Amino acid sequence: MRRNLEIPQGKRTLKYRFFEILPGVISYSAIILLFLLSWLDPVLGSIYLFFIIASTLVKAIGVAYRTVQGYEVIKRAERVDWRGRIEDLAHPHESFEKLRDDDNKSYHFNEHVENLKLMAAMHGDYPDPTKIYHVIIVAAYNEGREILEPSIEAINKTTFPNDHIIVALAYEARGGEAMENTAKYLQKTFKTTFKDFLIIKHPADLPGEVVGKGPNLTYAGKHVADYIKNKHIPVENVIVTSLDSDNHMHEKYLDSVAYEFITHPSRQRLSYQPVSLFMNNIWDAPAPTRVIALSNSFFNVISTMRPHSLRNFASHSQPLQALEAMDFWSKRTIVEDGHQYWRSLFFFSGNYSVLPIRIPIYQDAVLSDNFWQTVKAQFIQVRRWDYGASDVAYVGTRLFVKREKRLMPFMKLFPKFWRLLDGHVTLAIMAPIVAFGGWVPMIMNLSAHTMVGYNLPNIVSWVETFAAIGLIVTVLISFRLLPPRPAKYRKGKEIFMLLQWILMPITSILYQSIAAFYSQTRLMLGAYMEKFDVTKKVIKK
Repeated sequence: MRRNLEIPQGKRTLKYRFFEILPGVISYSAIILLFLLSWLDPVLGSIYLFFIIASTLVKAIGVAYRTVQGYEVIKRAERVDWRGRIEDLAHPHESFEKLRDDDNKSYHFNEHVENLKLMAAMHGDYPDPTKIYHVIIVAAYNEGREILEPSIEAINKTTFPNDHIIVALAYEARGGEAMENTAKYLQKTFKTTFKDFLIIKHPADLPGEVVGKGPNLTYAGKHVADYIKNKHIPVENVIVTSLDSDNHMHEKYLDSVAYEFITHPSRQRLSYQPVSLFMNNIWDAPAPTRVIALSNSFFNVISTMRPHSLRNFASHSQPLQALEAMDFWSKRTIVEDGHQYWRSLFFFSGNYSVLPIRIPIYQDAVLSDNFWQTVKAQFIQVRRWDYGASDVAYVGTRLFVKREKRLMPFMKLFPKFWRLLDGHVTLAIMAPIVAFGGWVPMIMNLSAHTMVGYNLPNIVSWVETFAAIGLIVTVLISFRLLPPRPAKYRKGKEIFMLLQWILMPITSILYQSIAAFYSQTRLMLGAYMEKFDVTKKVIKK
């Protein structure tokens, strides 16, 4: 059966439009329903509000637990000698005999011994660890050397052998002459550092493409596939990682991915997802964007502990053979990373998953030329992420079809669809309801002198205080995740890193709720976002 993986362009079907409108309708209805029920009876409004607040409390407790758990797992993973483990896989029988009686109980030690045992029994029926290649596609628009060079240097500093790393700088023709000169400079500088350093210019205004990162990655991916073929490198041994221009990968990331790739029999049907931490310039960013950057970092830490709901985000790795089979990334969406999960899921008829890699890739917090440009750029970035609500229609129209037309079983896909829809609705409604919902039943029915109505703000405040325990845990972990304080800042800077969290209610409403409503409203109106607004990258001197 032919798999239609593309997002429609132009006029949509009525069914597709229904699912595009659905997230916004539910989000707006959830707010309106609180006012309507409170107007009819403050008790009804209070019950409805309590249901939402209680779910928030449960999630806050879960956030606190997963944050602590995820932080510890990441730190343990960073201590693993992944290069040594790959070398063990080259001689699994000898390595197993050496390690099985070892008293070392380090992270994943038992799993490593079991993997060696399995590899020894397979008698070489798995990729040769010495013949694995990494291709790193660095997507760029108009960034300068000061942004791109540190990202490439970070690749150079990884423990994976450089002679098995191919870097492809995928840059846009829209970037102009300056971008062209930067690409040539970087190629000249790093040509002999890796096995090869390719520069691939993506032409502007190709038919069937939105202005976004996905078309650039796909154009580069096809050139990479031809290069691999011409160099007679086995395509089944090549792993492709997409990087943004400001991404600095941890030195052990490539080895960790290669290890998981070798030891998983379903390697071609996996994506490998690192933990994205927005920490590169966290000390330079203003307080509102620091809060957003840290909050998003914690979300990614938590996500790595929930593999059943993990999806592609920002940088991720995938086998070249799989990418080539599914025609790489979508060229019709500005959220190509999250959409890649659904695209892969349907291509492989549900036999696909995202494997968490508990090694970080560090990204920049939003930072522009001045404070107001920075907060504006932050909103533009978040609303682009929230446009992932467009995937509700992409998934819904493939879920609610006749059995013979489904690309995967209904009961396997429905929970994923529900989590997708619920996630976007929750993002829109939770912050304003938690912040102001406690007053609605009383204000909407001033004549109803009920104990519940008048005590509700106090009760909600008490619940919110209890839920703040999760925030306290987050704050404490944030100080452990921070990179060392730059010498240009005095010690008192840490105080501002603590005080910044009082902005959490404001940033939650502005950068979560309003941004989510903005994107969902665009989908409701059919005013599609088909241009990737590049976040300006600024280095603070």
